[in-house]
Amino acid sequence: MKIGIIGAGKVGGTIATLLESCRFCRSVTLADVRAGADLAGLRKARFVQVDVKRAAALAGLVRGFDAVVSAAPYYLNRAIAGACARAGVSYFDLTEDVATTAHVERLAAKSRGTFMPQCGLAPGAINIVGGSLAASLRDVRNCEMRVGALPLNAGNQMKYYLSWSTAGLINEYCQVGEALHGGRRVTTMPLDGVERITIDGTEYEAFNTSGGVATMCQTFAGRVGELNYKTLRYPGHRDLMKFLLYDLNLAPRQELVTQIFDQEVPLTESDVVVFYVSVVGTEPGGGLRQRSFIKKLHGATVQGRKLNAIQLTTAAGIVGVLELYARGRIGPGFVRQESVALQDFLGTRWGGRVYGAPVAGLRAGGG
Repeated sequence: MKIGIIGAGKVGGTIATLLESCRFCRSVTLADVRAGADLAGLRKARFVQVDVKRAAALAGLVRGFDAVVSAAPYYLNRAIAGACARAGVSYFDLTEDVATTAHVERLAAKSRGTFMPQCGLAPGAINIVGGSLAASLRDVRNCEMRVGALPLNAGNQMKYYLSWSTAGLINEYCQVGEALHGGRRVTTMPLDGVERITIDGTEYEAFNTSGGVATMCQTFAGRVGELNYKTLRYPGHRDLMKFLLYDLNLAPRQELVTQIFDQEVPLTESDVVVFYVSVVGTEPGGGLRQRSFIKKLHGATVQGRKLNAIQLTTAAGIVGVLELYARGRIGPGFVRQESVALQDFLGTRWGGRVYGAPVAGLRAGGG
C-alpha cells in the first residue's frame, strides 16, 4: 500500500517511522509546505514540498496514494478530505475538531473510499477501548474516558509543558463537547466538570474538553447511561486556563493564544501519557461489573529515533487502524473509532506494541 502523509512535523514523521517496519506499507510520501524533512534511516519514505492550500497541487498529490493521512493542523483537514473524496482515495486524520469530523462524514457519504477521522490517541485509541468495554456489557451505567499528555516534571505555574499540537490543544480548551447523560446526548462546556482522580498514587484533575468522545455519543445514545471524556492535568492547570481563556476573554482569539504558547511555553521530550477507561454495567449473564483499562505510556526508541510518549501513542493509534484497513478489516464509507474491536486493534503490530503488553525489541526511552 502506498501511503501519503500530509504534515511532516513530529507526528507525521513518527507515523512514517512506525510504517517503516509494517509489511502492508510499500512506500510513504511525506508532504509539507516547509522544505525538508528528517528521513534518516527511513528507506520507504521520501519527501515532497507541497502547499496544500493550493487546490491543484493538493489534488495532484493525493491521486498517487492508496490512502492519505492528514497530520496537518486541524483547520486544513476539510480541504484535504475533500481532495481525497474527489479522487476516490481513502482518508485518515488525527483531528479532535467536531465540526471537521461532521464535514468528513458528509464527504464519505458521496465517496467510494474509506473515511476515518479522529484516529490517534484521544480521539482514537481511547474510543476503541471505551467502545469495546461498553459493548462487552449488557446494561451500561457509565463509561468514563480520561487521557492526559503530561510532562514527567513541570516547574511552572501551569504544571504543563507542550508536547503536541498547540493549535489542537487550545482548540479543545475552547470548543463545546458532548456527553451522554441519562442516555441522552448533552452538550458540555469546556474546562467545566472538574473532578479529582488518583492513578498509581498520583493525583490529577480532570475536566471537559472537546473532541475526545469522538462519535461515541451517536453510537451509544440510549444504550449507555453516562458517557463522557475528560482531559487529565496536574492540579491547578485548569484554573489558570479558565482565567486566561474566559476571564480575559481570549477564547475567541485562539490564534493569539497559540502564538503566545508557542513562544513562551517550553516544549518537552520527557512526557507521559496517562490512559484511563472505566466502565460499569451488567454482564450478559447478570451481575454488576466494573471493567477498566488503565496505563501509563512512555516514549521509546524506534528505528534509531527517540520518540516521546505523545508521538508514539498518537502514531500507534493511526498506524494500527491503517493495518486493519490494509487487511480488509475496515470497510468503505465513514468509519467510527468505536467500530474497531479492541482485540483486533491489539492484534496489529503497533497497536499491540504500544497499548498491549510490552514486546521485546521496543526499548523504553529515557527521560
